[in-house]
Amino acid sequence: MRLTVIGTGYLGAVHAACMADIGHDVLGVDVDIDKITALAEGRPPFYEPGLDDVLTRALACGRLRFTTSLREAAAHGEVHFICVGTPQQPGSRAADLRHVDAVVDGLAPHLPAPCLVVGKSTVPVGTAARLAARLAGLAPAGARPEVAWNPEFLREGFAVQDTLHPDRIVVGATGPAAHDTLRRVYAPMVAAGVPYLGTDPNTAELVKVAANSFLATKISFINAMAEVCDAAGADVATLADALGHDTRIGRRFLNAGVGFGGGCLPKDIRAFTARAQELGAGAAVAFLDQVDEINKRQRTRTVALARRLAGGELTGRRVTVLGATFKPDSDDVRDSPALAVASALHREGADVRVHDPEGTANAQLAHPELRYSTDLLTACQGAELVLHLTEWSQYRELDPVKLARVVREPLLIDGRNALDHDEWRAAGWTVKALGRPAPQTPADTADPRDPLRATIASPAAGPAARTTARTGA
Repeated sequence: MRLTVIGTGYLGAVHAACMADIGHDVLGVDVDIDKITALAEGRPPFYEPGLDDVLTRALACGRLRFTTSLREAAAHGEVHFICVGTPQQPGSRAADLRHVDAVVDGLAPHLPAPCLVVGKSTVPVGTAARLAARLAGLAPAGARPEVAWNPEFLREGFAVQDTLHPDRIVVGATGPAAHDTLRRVYAPMVAAGVPYLGTDPNTAELVKVAANSFLATKISFINAMAEVCDAAGADVATLADALGHDTRIGRRFLNAGVGFGGGCLPKDIRAFTARAQELGAGAAVAFLDQVDEINKRQRTRTVALARRLAGGELTGRRVTVLGATFKPDSDDVRDSPALAVASALHREGADVRVHDPEGTANAQLAHPELRYSTDLLTACQGAELVLHLTEWSQYRELDPVKLARVVREPLLIDGRNALDHDEWRAAGWTVKALGRPAPQTPADTADPRDPLRATIASPAAGPAARTTARTGA
């Protein structure tokens, strides 16, 4: 089939390449000429494992090309996928839909024949109905465009896998023709047994924000339990393991730590609450405000723990932060907990150096006040405190004995509860983590700014059972 993918950011570039890879004739569209040029040359403008290979194959076979012209897109496509961003509005919790509206306004006048316009962007419920009316008013009389909503469920770091082998395909449409068309688009996935869930547009729009809200709630729940464990002297990792054995709950997303970030979960739960309030259902999702607050508080609690380990004062202390991206296997630093903590430490006077395998360039743009090192051992040289804040595999595989020879003080905060704390302590490190008890040490001095109610450190815990599930969308 002839498809267009409008918006070639993280979602759109992956979707375009994968749709071409399964046999469709795909035209990618974006207003950013530099992005289009890079993609046309086989260079993804962001880091995503596996995308380079899929993009190269799709370009080589001639089924994928790129343009900046919506007129060309209108002439090409039987199905038009909208994959532009829906960020949070400045000064508001609501989603900013101007990019989605701009796609409809630019595409509609050029549509030559009946077609299907499919939204994949995360939007407030009711958007599809509004866009259908907008399209009908702007399109030529014979075009008769239909609108459907097909939310994405991509995890950064696993986006290619999640596109080619999804857990489910959700499509909201008002008639059978749209469902028939999208079953053809996703024919290889449907033939492989992937569930195709056909529903109405409102339900499809809600599925994505409900899924993200549930995941965010699960993460904040275990972080709230970590606060209680700190106060009670209990171990949140063992608590999470015990909960995870209950099949109704499961272990994934129950790793206490510095919290979630990125360009999806935080802004999506805020937009969901804003839309629910508009619909008069704000009370039903009011708990998401607390989910958001717990998540933000984890960053403050991590800084407080660093201050405590530094003896109550961070000014002039050499601190290394391992990780800049909001999650591993990505170069995305949007709303990164790691960078938020690093910046807060810098504001308190610490000499902060940051290392990340893929996100350094983006981090430098977002936080130029911090110092960065591309070499891991150089970043840790002379450190008086090391914070592990993004769960990259190379950090989990670090040799604590070798690293201890490089730092000035072997003090570690495991902000992801993902390292083998026994191994690190055997190498001479003092290891601390939110929600994990340990004996008092001289570093555990009281501080009136300190929100932690208990000394926090880690007993034995192997990382295998607690590997953080990759979040996203």
